[in-house]
Amino acid sequence: MKRLTAALFSAAILTAAPAFAASELQSWNAATAQDLKSLKAPVCIINLWATWCGPCRKEMPAMSAWYKAQPKGSADMIGIALDSTENIGKFLKQTPVSYPIWRYTGASSRKFMQSFGNQVGVLPFTVVEAPKCGYKQTITGGVNEKSLTAAVNAAKAKCK
Repeated sequence: MKRLTAALFSAAILTAAPAFAASELQSWNAATAQDLKSLKAPVCIINLWATWCGPCRKEMPAMSAWYKAQPKGSADMIGIALDSTENIGKFLKQTPVSYPIWRYTGASSRKFMQSFGNQVGVLPFTVVEAPKCGYKQTITGGVNEKSLTAAVNAAKAKCK
């Protein structure tokens, strides 16, 4: 019974409506609204991070190198910062990345993280999904080239 309850709870979380308005996602350096529906590649990677998060800062160069090496159109990667525009700008001057950075501007970062399946509220938190076949994997903690490749390969294998 406990397993069934846990499975139903997990399914409810994954199919729940987003806990944020589309207008709460913006380009980090402009008030330009962004929408996750704009991601069109077969595999999408969404990384939640903040400049004050040590493991986030550590993983970003590896994520950037990995993304740069991917064939064009094979994967979309977005970094969504839970931070201020000023802090993001300072960080990106020191550590530029090859993928787009957005910023969450809403009032409840906890609910925002929960909408991605991050029930603990830990950063970094990465979601790898293949929307066309319903595949979704979450990774708590830092990632690197090897773990990203494994996650994307798992998505592709599940969706053949």
